[in-house]
Amino acid sequence: MNKKKILNSIKLCVAVIIGISLTNLLNLEYQTSAGIVAILTILRTKRETIQTAVGRGLAFCAALLISFVCFHFFGLTIEAFLLFFIIYIFVCHFMNWTYAITLNAVLVSHFVTSGRLDAMAVRNEILIFLIGVGVGIVMNLHLRKNVHHFEKMKQETDAHIIRILERMSIRMENHDISDYNGQCFSELDEILRETKNMAEFNYNNQFNKYDVFDLEYIAMREKQCTVLYEMYSLIRHLETTPHTTQKVSEFLDRLAHVLDEENDGTELMEKFREMDSYMKAQPLPKERQEFEDRARLFCFMRNMEEFIRIKMDFIAEHHKTDNPGKLKKF
Repeated sequence: MNKKKILNSIKLCVAVIIGISLTNLLNLEYQTSAGIVAILTILRTKRETIQTAVGRGLAFCAALLISFVCFHFFGLTIEAFLLFFIIYIFVCHFMNWTYAITLNAVLVSHFVTSGRLDAMAVRNEILIFLIGVGVGIVMNLHLRKNVHHFEKMKQETDAHIIRILERMSIRMENHDISDYNGQCFSELDEILRETKNMAEFNYNNQFNKYDVFDLEYIAMREKQCTVLYEMYSLIRHLETTPHTTQKVSEFLDRLAHVLDEENDGTELMEKFREMDSYMKAQPLPKERQEFEDRARLFCFMRNMEEFIRIKMDFIAEHHKTDNPGKLKKF
């Protein structure tokens, strides 16, 4: 097992020990249940842990109310418990509390097992629930944003995009690249997926729900990569090298070199428009194949414009961010 799995296993063991020890100090019945509640409360992130704990708390209150009605009219019998369970299942599905069904049903079953539904029995189950949930939440309070890891993965994502742009620039003027097969996009998809998961993990380990910059940054890169694949699909079908190709190739190379520098895209867009005007001023080709390739280049340029526009829109949307330094990298 790796270090993370070992630490998580230790955390679960400690949670069980603390939960059972606290119920033992209070002389509660069914002490092991507190350890189980604690284990089920500990989830992957801090936000998930707290949200699920709140949901389980509401579901537990509903379970107590339904069980009281069922046991009051039909006694502390198996039949009454089955009636409670049927009603409770429907309530949990309706309220989206399905994750709380098993745990709370076990706590309610203690009433049937002990044959009691007095104030002390109810107090016992409430304390078991509160201790278990409380221990689970406390055990996950140490979780924090892994900023260093996310930045490293973000840089790796950008590096993949840079390589793709550089290879596009070369492919435009050299049709003999043997391994130009799109494999780089499979690798890019994988690193994007991992980076997005890391951004979601970081978001769910903070209490500031408004700090969504990293999630939206990755969403922006995902949009750019979708456009990038469309650009690749056009480039790989070029069969000639129109004289206008050189300017597009040079612009691609420039785009690759400024992708990770302080650039909000404004200057790039101005250069793109200059190139676009130049391209539109060129005489139409006479050969059919060159005409088709010029048409592909035209579509390619529209995609390239969209690639730049996506980042510019992202910056415009986040111009009031508290961390303006984050926005400087193109």
